[in-house]
Amino acid sequence: MTDKNKKQELSAAARLSVAPMMDWTDRHCRYLHRLMSREALLYTEMVTAPAVLHGDRERLLGFNPAEHPVALQLGGSVPVELAEATRIASDYGYDEINLNVGCPSDRVQSGAFGAVLMESPDLVAECVAAMIAASPVEVTVKCRIGVDEQTPEQVLPDFLHKISAAGVTRVTIHARKAWLKGLSPKENRDIPPLDYPLVHRMKAEFPGLHLSINGGIGSLDEALEHLAAGMDGVMIGRAAYHNPADILLQADARIFGAPHGDRTALDVARLMLPYIEDHLAAGGRLHQVTRHMLGLFAGCPGARHWKRVLSEGAHRDGAGPDLVERAMAEVSQRAA
Repeated sequence: MTDKNKKQELSAAARLSVAPMMDWTDRHCRYLHRLMSREALLYTEMVTAPAVLHGDRERLLGFNPAEHPVALQLGGSVPVELAEATRIASDYGYDEINLNVGCPSDRVQSGAFGAVLMESPDLVAECVAAMIAASPVEVTVKCRIGVDEQTPEQVLPDFLHKISAAGVTRVTIHARKAWLKGLSPKENRDIPPLDYPLVHRMKAEFPGLHLSINGGIGSLDEALEHLAAGMDGVMIGRAAYHNPADILLQADARIFGAPHGDRTALDVARLMLPYIEDHLAAGGRLHQVTRHMLGLFAGCPGARHWKRVLSEGAHRDGAGPDLVERAMAEVSQRAA
C-alpha cells in the first residue's frame, strides 16, 4: 500500500475515533473495542517520549495486531526525544503517531508538555517537524482551543497555521479550554464550557486540514450532527468506554456505512474468552481485562448482575473465563 493510500485509509477511519484516555485505553481495552467496531480509529493512552526511550518498550508499546488501525499518543516537548520515540514506535507498527497538546494534569505541566504547549506553538511546530522527519507513518496532533486566559478565537487559528506549516494535516480539537491553575484534570473535562462553533469555524478557515472534534460528545446522533455540519471526524471518549455497545456496536453501520456491524454485546463477551485465556496463560490477571468490560451491557437487563459478578470476582486468585461465562449466562437468561 502506498503512503497516500495509507493516509486516506486513516483519514477515513478517523471519521470516528476513540479518545486516548489515561488508565483506560490500554491494549485490553483496545482489543475489546476492536471486536465492536472494525472501522473506528483507536488510540493508546499517552506515553511520554522519555519513557519510550528509557523504559520497558514492550510493556509501553506492545499491542495485538488485531487492534489496527491504532495510533500511539506521545507526550513530550523536546524535538529530538520525540523524533526518536516516534522512530521507535513506528518500528512497532503503529499506523499513526499523535502528539498530546491537550492533557491538563499537573504531572504533564511540570514536564512542560500537554495542554501547556498551547502557549508555545512555535515549539509544537518544531516538535512535529522533527517527528515527521523521523516517521514513516502520519504524525497528528490533539489539542485544546486554548489555556487559561488565552483568547481561543486568536490562539487556535495561529496554532493550526503553525503546525500545518510544519507538515501536520490531521488535528483533533478538544472544544474546551484547559485551565491549568485551579482545576483538576477531571474538572477540566467538564467545567470549561464547550465551544463547538469555534471548532466548526476552524474547519471553514482551514479546509485543507482534516479536523476532528472532541469533548462532551455522548452519542452517535451527536457525532452525526457534527459530521453533517462539516467536520471530518468525531472523537468520543468516556461514552465509548462506559457504554460501548451504544457507540461502537452501531458505529460501523451508522458512521461508516459498512455492511457489517451485526454483533451483539453477548457475541463480544464470548469473543473475549479466548483472549482472556491467552492473557491468563501469559501470567496476567482476569481483572486486567474484565475491568474494561463492565459497561458492556449498560442499560440492558442483567447489567447490574454482570457488573457485580465481574467487579467482585475478577480480582480473586484463580479467577478465569468461567466467571465471565457465569455472568454471561445470567445476562442471556434475563434477556430471553
